Amino acid sequence: MFHSLAEVQTALQAGTHTVESITRQYLERISAGKHLNIFLEVFEQEALEQSRKADEKRAKGQAGKLNGLVIGLKDNLCYKGHRVSAASKILEGFESLYSATVVERLLAEDAVIIGRLNCDEFAMGSSNENSAFGAVKNPLNESLVPGGSSGGSAAAIAAGMCLATLGTDTGGSIRQPASFCGITGYKPSYGKVSRWGAIAYASSFDQIGPLAYTVEDCTAIMHVIAGPDEHDATMLQSPAEIPFTPINIEGPQRIAYFRQYIESPGLDPEIRAYMESLIGRLKADGHTVEAVEFPYLDYVVPTYYILTTAEASSNLSRYDGVHYGYRSKDATSLESTYKRSRTEGFGAEVKRRIMLGTFVLSSGYYDAYYSKAQKVRRKLRDHTAAILKDYPYILMPTTPGTAFPIGGKSSDPIQLYLEDIYTVQANLCGVPAISIPAGKHSNGLPFGIQLVAAQNNDAQLLGFASRLMARYA
Repeated sequence: MFHSLAEVQTALQAGTHTVESITRQYLERISAGKHLNIFLEVFEQEALEQSRKADEKRAKGQAGKLNGLVIGLKDNLCYKGHRVSAASKILEGFESLYSATVVERLLAEDAVIIGRLNCDEFAMGSSNENSAFGAVKNPLNESLVPGGSSGGSAAAIAAGMCLATLGTDTGGSIRQPASFCGITGYKPSYGKVSRWGAIAYASSFDQIGPLAYTVEDCTAIMHVIAGPDEHDATMLQSPAEIPFTPINIEGPQRIAYFRQYIESPGLDPEIRAYMESLIGRLKADGHTVEAVEFPYLDYVVPTYYILTTAEASSNLSRYDGVHYGYRSKDATSLESTYKRSRTEGFGAEVKRRIMLGTFVLSSGYYDAYYSKAQKVRRKLRDHTAAILKDYPYILMPTTPGTAFPIGGKSSDPIQLYLEDIYTVQANLCGVPAISIPAGKHSNGLPFGIQLVAAQNNDAQLLGFASRLMARYA
């Protein structure tokens, strides 16, 4: 199978393949891998029709930028005329009335959308075990989780079921599964990619981003999906944002790392050793790599969960069993419709986060929790921004370990929340971050390393990540 869009387009140019033949190969792999529970729905006939149109446009010399790219969508991205459920029973039978901006932009450049991908319910989870449709199995080892919440998005690529996918990242939900599945995952700056058409979890954190084998493919997708959108008022709207232009990074760079992150007792010793070795190799190649203080590691996860659950309790109030989606058959009144439909329609983790969010926003606790967490978020953002003024990049692990067994941590929510310890900082601060494959653990599983840059320095970050992956991965 292909591992980059460049390989695909070379094969198309040579005439050894067509977009249709490539799409059929992916469909065959999806069929063979049904037991992995990666796809919730495959758009077989529609994908073949799109592939034929892409071949026709190529024959006429009118190929779009993503001609030949077969891509899957996380099941919280709207696609007109197609079901979308956020992997939740509460949206049972719901069909989207419009397409997300990112979906429209993909289709305009000849991408073939092959199906919708399993995920943690409402993107709440780090293992893809919270889906109402069952856990996704990691194709590298079927007894293990693929990571979450975009677990299906990462697993689909690792299983060779499509070339790239779109996921969403609220606290690491693109980067963590990318690390567990041995691929690349990119979270853009907040406001770089329109959230119009993404089912919201926590609106000031959520970002749509690409997953692929290579940094170059993530960059190609970003070139298409990034940029201002009149439907999303949180977008970066300045003319400098158009277009998204990749940058080739050359020469020695200044890189920071947090000693507290690498010395954390929760970090796997082999990943720690790899990080220390990588720092040494970067220095040997002429880069300035220096330890800087970041004394707030213990605060990032609590701050993240207070704020995101508060936003979730508000965003998910619209799912009431009245307007659309699931409605309890046992409801006998308006109040029982609300209570029964939400009780039966939401899974345990979603209900846990709604209740936590409602608690921190409630009278008597707002100032003690939500207001204080907002102040901590500002402190984290200011401290991170100050570091990124002196160092264009921060290097850190993506995850504290490799993929863990299905069911291995599901009994302890705190252990699952700590899977996000290295990824939530980027979302709290609104800065771009990328996970690239680093190597393999002695247990045979992949793990990733993460690079973070200042807000709006997306193209620069992707450029350096590409260089890093080519040289050190």
